[in-house]
Amino acid sequence: MDNAIEKLKTKRSAVIAGGGEKRIEAQHAKGKMTARERLEYLLDKDSFVEIGMFVEHRSTSLGMDKQYIPGEGVVTGSGTINGRQVYVYSQDFTVMGGSLGEMHAKKITRVMDLALETGVPVIGINDSGGARIQEGVDALSGFGNIFYRNVQSSGIIPQITAIMGPCAGGAVYSPALTDFIFMTEKTSNMFITGPDVIRAVTGEAVTAEELGGAATHSSKSGVAHFSYPDEKSTLDGIKKLLSYLPQNFREKAPSVQDFRAPAVDCDLGSLVPENGRRGYDVRQVITRVVDSDSFFEVQASFARNVVVGFARMEGRSIGIIANQPSVLAGCLEINASDKASRFIRFCDAFGIPIVTFVDVTGFLPGVSEETGGIIRHGAKLLYAYSEATVPLVTIILRKAYGGAYIGMASKELGADMVYAWPDAEIAVMGSDGAINIIYKKDLAAAADPAALREEKGRVYREEFSNPYQAAKRGYVDDVILPEETRAKLASALRMLESKRKKRLERKHGIIPV
Repeated sequence: MDNAIEKLKTKRSAVIAGGGEKRIEAQHAKGKMTARERLEYLLDKDSFVEIGMFVEHRSTSLGMDKQYIPGEGVVTGSGTINGRQVYVYSQDFTVMGGSLGEMHAKKITRVMDLALETGVPVIGINDSGGARIQEGVDALSGFGNIFYRNVQSSGIIPQITAIMGPCAGGAVYSPALTDFIFMTEKTSNMFITGPDVIRAVTGEAVTAEELGGAATHSSKSGVAHFSYPDEKSTLDGIKKLLSYLPQNFREKAPSVQDFRAPAVDCDLGSLVPENGRRGYDVRQVITRVVDSDSFFEVQASFARNVVVGFARMEGRSIGIIANQPSVLAGCLEINASDKASRFIRFCDAFGIPIVTFVDVTGFLPGVSEETGGIIRHGAKLLYAYSEATVPLVTIILRKAYGGAYIGMASKELGADMVYAWPDAEIAVMGSDGAINIIYKKDLAAAADPAALREEKGRVYREEFSNPYQAAKRGYVDDVILPEETRAKLASALRMLESKRKKRLERKHGIIPV
């Protein structure tokens, strides 16, 4: 028995040591933690239960029969975060570069299966040189098995990925299939083909950071949802995100009992300029309406003309969608449509009510938008809202014109309650454009076209585009004072808390991807 115990201790020590002291030192020198250190920081103290510690590869080709790979280059198991169960895997770059082979993949798919079967989130920490070339098609099969499980778990349990090192080739597609991607600045990157291959094939010179770093993916490609300066803040971000999410699609998101409501803000309306052409930061409105310090923005640096994120209202999780008038006048374009649509579908899948703040002039005009497929991309937004069954509450702050009015959670697309501030304008188009069309001949013949345009514009706004016209027809449920916004939204969400809406029977709809 003593020999067996010593053997067990020796084997455990070998696995826990990973790639050894020198490789661990090299990892630390890059500002990176080891796979186990990351899990230790992410999970509650002493909560980690490791699964598959002694799994080993069975490859014999290209010298693999002589290779011992501790833990198969990935640490897998379960633990808790703030007392809530999660499953995790963390690739170990100190062990054969964290490369993925057959058994490495099987360790990952094992915890993915358990997460799905038990109905809890799964978190992957990627730090890998990619597929283990020596294992050939077995490595590729491993990737395929992971991708399949990502899709099967989609909309059932939250899936979160942290990129904390290289992630290249086929490895990028598992993160892309998950719900949220976190990246650590300067030390992580994602790309299908690296700088050397691109230089050889196209002649383009680019660094790994420029091609697939956190800055690129959080601001240009939209692949990453969150970017943080170091690994600890990245892992803190994951913990924060989980606090807004349910364990699975059948459960409710956790609520906070000791929430703080912002003071009733009688100056809230002053944040929104009466002149519809002047921009402002819609986040200042959001943070004065939701619970104090609860707004958590998602994809803050990408498609900044729309703001999305999580917040709490009376302690309960909600999703926020808002036009951002300080960027492109809040117009909807290709990237903003994609960003908002994906967020809506996530919230709907996990039963999180959606509050939409509207101040939009329309879809962004331009040749590049039309040829880039704004029709197809904009249709995703209409689809996402129309498909949603969670409570939808809309507040029109200032402008809601044309197709963008419809697209931003209008009553026609299924909004349960729609409110408007008294200065809101709801119409096919703004007064300037409408007057130029309606009174084109009169303006051409007028002695003072500017004066006539001003007069007709005032009449148009007062008699046609004001919110009471929409309220008369039931498109707006109530016209409210700005300082009543929080109270109205909170009461609407309470009223809709038990909402149940059945979808028509079908296999699935076909979103215009």
